[in-house]
Amino acid sequence: MKTLALRISAMGIATILLTAAYSRMHTPAIMAETARAFLASLDPEQRARATFQFQDEERFDWHYIPKERKGLPLKDMNSAQKHLAHALLSAGLSQRGYIKAVSIMSLDEILRILENGTGPVRDPERYFFSIFGEPSETGIWGYRVEGHHVSQNFTIVNGKVLVAPSFFGANPAEVREGPRKGLRVLGREEDLGRAFIQSLTPEQKKTAIVSADAPGEILTGPARKAALKGQPSGIAASKLTSQQRELLQNLLDEYCNNVPEQVAQLREDQIKKAAGNLYFAWAGGEQVGQPHYYRIQSPAFLIEYDDTQNNANHIHTVWRDIEGDFGLDLLKEHYQTSHR
Repeated sequence: MKTLALRISAMGIATILLTAAYSRMHTPAIMAETARAFLASLDPEQRARATFQFQDEERFDWHYIPKERKGLPLKDMNSAQKHLAHALLSAGLSQRGYIKAVSIMSLDEILRILENGTGPVRDPERYFFSIFGEPSETGIWGYRVEGHHVSQNFTIVNGKVLVAPSFFGANPAEVREGPRKGLRVLGREEDLGRAFIQSLTPEQKKTAIVSADAPGEILTGPARKAALKGQPSGIAASKLTSQQRELLQNLLDEYCNNVPEQVAQLREDQIKKAAGNLYFAWAGGEQVGQPHYYRIQSPAFLIEYDDTQNNANHIHTVWRDIEGDFGLDLLKEHYQTSHR
């Protein structure tokens, strides 16, 4: 009866927190409450695996390939704990972003069937949850949810939230056989990017298309800092027509709207501040099925998208904050203020 009561309680809390995470009421308090509920459900051994000091270097060790990680995986949780873990993930994402995340997780089951055991270990429950520091409405802490093609890094500093690096991938990008045929988890990222490049004139494309061949991977990879050498390349937003600028904004909105309203507004503010100092670069083919890559770069943020692997049916996308990944800009502001 005690176990049943715990499960019912956990499901109730998860439902409430999921609802709150999707509403305008989303605040760091919701994230802290969700994290505390998750931690309270763990036994001592699980808690030791799931928690780290905020200053631990592990916080910066992110990746998006199928490998073993530190943290507590879904496969080592009971049913009630899994509900609370998903509530924690949803607290840091919008409804759209959460649907993408769990859909991406489910693709591992498809890969396991397609590869027939010949590839890496594929398991929809090999996604690891880690909490850094003590969850608090007003303090400094963070958490990470990470596994194959999902790496969401959340940092909370004095009531402000940053979600970066924020990685979503999809393999297959389009499910082409079986009962889920036609599923495209990151289809809008592909379609909106192509719609924009195809809206450009031949003269504009001479600037926007930086290479006839797409790189085999996002250029920044899982680096701690999103650094690209040299000046931004591609076409500047200041060189676009109003209609083209609207198409670019549609693409930017897709990335902004993966996160809760409060965080999405911060991303939109970065876009507005960049104004014309925003560059779009494309590499590879423009037609469906051709390997391709694009990036959107400003002084404050970087978006990268790549679809070249597995015959251009394997997408990687990432949102990086140039100075703010892992909340480093928020922490700098905090320490400067505290020092004064």
